[in-house]
Amino acid sequence: AHFVESGGGLVQPGGSLRLSCVASGFRWGDYAIGWFRQVPGKEREGISCMAMYDGSIYMEDSVQDRFTMSRDNAKKTVYLQMDNLKPEDTATYFCAKYGLHICAGFGMVVADYDSWGRGTQVTVSS
Repeated sequence: AHFVESGGGLVQPGGSLRLSCVASGFRWGDYAIGWFRQVPGKEREGISCMAMYDGSIYMEDSVQDRFTMSRDNAKKTVYLQMDNLKPEDTATYFCAKYGLHICAGFGMVVADYDSWGRGTQVTVSS
């Protein structure tokens, strides 16, 4: 599997960004895909997971009121819409493949994901 993230950039607090993750190299409906973020010196943090076979979503509590995950099956692309961005959202954002076709119904564990993309940098600053 292979993922390419894009859409990051510099945005002011309160602004919005939509990240994209183009997937290839695996059967679309067989796995779930997750979004993570990481700040240098800190552990990678899970944000959301979507099962590709039915579109069901798991969102971490910390972002569920501001971030939305969606997909375009024809383009084999998942998106992360981020609204009301805060400086603490500054990080490199990654997508990766989960080991099952459905998301776990609890916290996202980094070790359960593979085929990480290179990430896209999001900087929230005035």
